[in-house]
Amino acid sequence: AVPSGLPQFAVPAFDLVEVGNIAVAALAISLVAFADTSVLSRSYATRLGDRVDQDQELFALGAVNVAAGLFQGFPISSSSSRTPAAEAAGARTQLTGVTAALAIGIVLVFATGVLAPLPSATLAGIVMVAVIGLIDLAVLRRLFAINRADFGLAIAALLGVALVGVIAGIGIAVGLSAATLLWRAWHPHTAVLGRVDGLKGYHDRERHPEGRQIPGLVLFRFDAPLFFANADRFREAVLDAIEAAEPPIRRVVVAAEPMTDVDSTAEDMLSELIDQLNRVGIGLSFAELKGPVKDKVVRYGLEAQLAQPPFPRTMGEAVHTYLEEHHVPWSDWEDAD
Repeated sequence: AVPSGLPQFAVPAFDLVEVGNIAVAALAISLVAFADTSVLSRSYATRLGDRVDQDQELFALGAVNVAAGLFQGFPISSSSSRTPAAEAAGARTQLTGVTAALAIGIVLVFATGVLAPLPSATLAGIVMVAVIGLIDLAVLRRLFAINRADFGLAIAALLGVALVGVIAGIGIAVGLSAATLLWRAWHPHTAVLGRVDGLKGYHDRERHPEGRQIPGLVLFRFDAPLFFANADRFREAVLDAIEAAEPPIRRVVVAAEPMTDVDSTAEDMLSELIDQLNRVGIGLSFAELKGPVKDKVVRYGLEAQLAQPPFPRTMGEAVHTYLEEHHVPWSDWEDAD
């Protein structure tokens, strides 16, 4: 039988030892609740053509969990099983939740005995049906087809939860996701850009080998923020691009729009690289650099070391300035038009 009566208000006892014992589990529950709620709300918003305020949603999630703690309840999140069940039953508004709460209250006060004769296997069957609904093989097949790395992360999370437990499994999945993110930022895509007849802008010469390079000018793109983990990779990639270009090289322009940050370790690398290039008569500048990142570069004191102008607004402006400064003969397809 389920104990009858509504939950009573009570301020939980605060014990530092107990807090320490449950801290890891509480963090794991928080991560699950956050992921469950945000993913479910976004998926339903997409289906229904609605919008979700994630900040407001998290505020509500925190508020109801504080209330649950004061009434000795379970941690709360949205439900990937109850939500589809409610929708299938015709639910359309938040009144569904109010109705469910009233129904549960009535059962707790007047009808707790009706649950006593149910076999435990009934509860097991309900849980199994709900969990089976969470296993989405179609998503795994899609991940395998379009992104093997994300598929590997999904399988690692599944095996971690199945073999070592929910909390440790979630920890493994989060750790692997963070490591994957760092690896991708550590090994970003780099490109030497060229001018392709008939196409606006400047394009990766690996994808467009017909792209022409301007004599003496290397246009280089680095598709990541510049920080301690990839600073040396940036330097080596720039030097390799210079070595592969037809000499003499007078200028390197970095297409810096993808750069969202430059940290202090990268600043040290840039200072050394610029000095190294300046000693052999090669200037370096950053085109299309975002304002906040440019402010950082200026604060680092690198502006005076860069070629002039140090921050061209566009790649076209950088190329035009270089052509005028060095009197390089160059025929552009747009000029011909």
